[in-house]
Amino acid sequence: MTEAKKRDYYEVLGVSRDADPKAIKDAFRNLAMKYHPDRNKEAGAESRFKEIAEAYAVLSDAKKRAEYDARGFPGVSDFTRDDLFGGIDFDDLFGGLNFDSPFQGFFHRKPAGPSRGANIEMKHYITLARVVQGGDEKLALRRPVNCSSCHGTGVAGGAQPLPCEACKGTGHVTSSRHKDQVLIRQINICTACHGRGSLITNPCKQCHGSGSVEQEENLTIHIPRGIEEGMVLRIAGKGMASIDPKGVAGDLFVAIRTLSDARFERDGADLIHRKTIALTDAVLGVDLQVPTLEKNVNVSISPGTQPAAVLRLKGLGLPAFGGGHTGDLYLHIGVHIPEKITEQERELYQRLRKLAVSASR
Repeated sequence: MTEAKKRDYYEVLGVSRDADPKAIKDAFRNLAMKYHPDRNKEAGAESRFKEIAEAYAVLSDAKKRAEYDARGFPGVSDFTRDDLFGGIDFDDLFGGLNFDSPFQGFFHRKPAGPSRGANIEMKHYITLARVVQGGDEKLALRRPVNCSSCHGTGVAGGAQPLPCEACKGTGHVTSSRHKDQVLIRQINICTACHGRGSLITNPCKQCHGSGSVEQEENLTIHIPRGIEEGMVLRIAGKGMASIDPKGVAGDLFVAIRTLSDARFERDGADLIHRKTIALTDAVLGVDLQVPTLEKNVNVSISPGTQPAAVLRLKGLGLPAFGGGHTGDLYLHIGVHIPEKITEQERELYQRLRKLAVSASR
């Protein structure tokens, strides 16, 4: 972002110039939760997050803030990214969620070195009670890991495999031919090493030369109170092993989903309960027992309640992620129209219709 296009840091966070440190921290946290790329995959979210993180890095530091207040952007132009973000505890700001820090992967190139294993994505379902209380959850992870016997080389004793002579270690072979004065080159996977670029003449007995074995592991993940539907938790180093024996494993990304509940539908921090009442109860009114997360409560339905009416029970929903407020419980009222009625009921309805016609004249 060029200096000419930068927005005022106070404007970025939506705070006044005399905002105290707590107000600045709260504003950053709310915006960061909304735009962090681990949660928001919409176009522009990453750029917005960078802008928010940079504004917070300056305004949360008394010295940097004083320089910015006195001289504007030139006052903080000499700071490197490490100067800006090095002293910020983002784990604390994000309430223990294992998000990548904003300067890891966003503001710096990844260092050169052994290749990194692929990430693993999985879903984990929790109850509404866990959303309310937070706490630890157990999950079983089954994944291939480097063979401990050969250290991932696939060769008995951990020796290095021999380079494939057929492809010179590239894993593919190139063939050329001419057709109508046109040179055609075709690249195929090497059939001798099956694309590995190396040959294993003495395979490891434990992994049969693959270099990896299946391993099941029991993990514990912490669910923050009020966790949002679809929020992703990152567990570092629990992804796929690197194809390079010296490389590091990828990460495990756990998408949190809420188990269906016969009583409620979830809408963010709000809950929805649907109740169908008899036509006579809609006309005359009725008292209902409505379930909440803790106990049943009595709700009075007023006479003349219309189909699709919605009643709001304030504060009886889920805690919002990050604290601050509690959602509501919305009671959606349906009215049952009987499909079959007795002869006596038919006579009563006909009398009601006559009364309604007379009243309208």
